[in-house]
Amino acid sequence: MSETDPSAEAAKGRAPLWLDPEDLRWLSRHCCCPVDASEEEKDRCGRVRFRAGAALHKHGQSH
Repeated sequence: MSETDPSAEAAKGRAPLWLDPEDLRWLSRHCCCPVDASEEEKDRCGRVRFRAGAALHKHGQSH
């Protein structure tokens, strides 16, 4: 696994976010989209949950 390149992430417009593993675990499993959520909202929720799970995996923990 390679390290995250902060300058490459900043170039993509991304900001760093440090969370406790338990918060990441919760976030990776939690979706608060309403029943009538748009596809854009569902996609965003999916990306956030995926990245939370990936962060846990990279940290050596399961979700």
